[in-house]
Amino acid sequence: MNLKIRTLLIAVIALNVICLASDNQNTPDANNLVSLEDYLCYAELNNASLKAAFEQWKIAAEQIPQARTLPDPKFTYEVETRRSPSGQTFGLSQMLPWFGTIEARTEAAKASEKAAEKRYQAQKLKLFADVKTAFYEYSYLARQVEIARENLELLKHFEEIARIRYTASETTHPDIILAQIELTTMENELKNIELMRKPTVTKLNSILNRQSSAMLPWPRRENFPETKLNADDIIALLIKNNPDLQAMDFDISAARQQVELAKKRFYPEMEFGVNSMYRSEATMGPGREPLYGMVSLTLPIWRDSYNAAQQQAQADVRRVQQEKRETQNSTVAKAGSLLYDFEISARNSKLYKDVLIPKSKELLTACETAYQAGNIDFLSLIDAQRRLLKYELLYEQAIVENAQKLAELEMLVGTQISVVDTAGK
Repeated sequence: MNLKIRTLLIAVIALNVICLASDNQNTPDANNLVSLEDYLCYAELNNASLKAAFEQWKIAAEQIPQARTLPDPKFTYEVETRRSPSGQTFGLSQMLPWFGTIEARTEAAKASEKAAEKRYQAQKLKLFADVKTAFYEYSYLARQVEIARENLELLKHFEEIARIRYTASETTHPDIILAQIELTTMENELKNIELMRKPTVTKLNSILNRQSSAMLPWPRRENFPETKLNADDIIALLIKNNPDLQAMDFDISAARQQVELAKKRFYPEMEFGVNSMYRSEATMGPGREPLYGMVSLTLPIWRDSYNAAQQQAQADVRRVQQEKRETQNSTVAKAGSLLYDFEISARNSKLYKDVLIPKSKELLTACETAYQAGNIDFLSLIDAQRRLLKYELLYEQAIVENAQKLAELEMLVGTQISVVDTAGK
């Protein structure tokens, strides 16, 4: 087992140890998948696409010892049958490629292995982004349920106020009917939200490589700390750390080594060997059996074919270079769009949290007091309650969208942005 494979296995063992040590010292399962870290750890251990990428990395690593190995030596045996007694010849030979061929082939295999490693890392980052996106959707659904239940209780309280005022002849019967309509509407909305749990869980189970029908507990509410991003720093980090771009750098290196290999085809391969002949004394006379040295060369005469192979390899280098440029351009453009969406969602969440929700709560309290005093109608009270519900849901949606955009940016940048100082310098 070579060093690279041992390193891969050590990394997998270390991952298992970390997961075993987290969250009550238990392996993540359906009973304790409540935090984002639980989901990430479980997905890294079980996601099928990530396992496939890991196996692809192992395949590329095993190509290196094959590339540096010489062709198998050749053993020959000849027997002469036209004379009696017959003679026998034994031969052993080894084919050697032209100077530098093995080195170029090995460097190409190493570059391909590095590219596979970077693509494994890219798959892991994509998996984490998918997990975070689905987890935040599930978390948002949980908050929708909580807010709907809180508003349901608030509407019951308003209905009770309307009944008390109706009993005291301070309001009319339509207020009670309107309260009952709002209650029925909110109960139906709560049921609709709860029905969304199954398809949301099914999406998460698909990512986690679990049975689609398996249920997941409601997620723990995550903290969403404010993160300030500098666009120039993000783009610089992306160009430096994006694993897809790094993988294509290694693809270019491997393609260049293929050019070198194509050049080696213009030179002959050499075969060295030794033959030993065994015949009877009646045929050969007394004495030791003779040994013969042997050298042979291939004749590289099909130069048009070798030229075509070299041109083909050079074209492949240019192709990968252009693909990398296109990938970098599209990735930078995507990052720019994500940065815009991130900034908008951050501003919206701050607006809802610091201004609109507190003002809506203040308005609702004032409307309740005014309704009890008979200064406003019941519809004004309901409008104030609807406004608060709207802004509470919009706030939850904004912070989830902000976290999802940050997760996508982390996938592109290739590192956790939350622990990188990306504020303006």
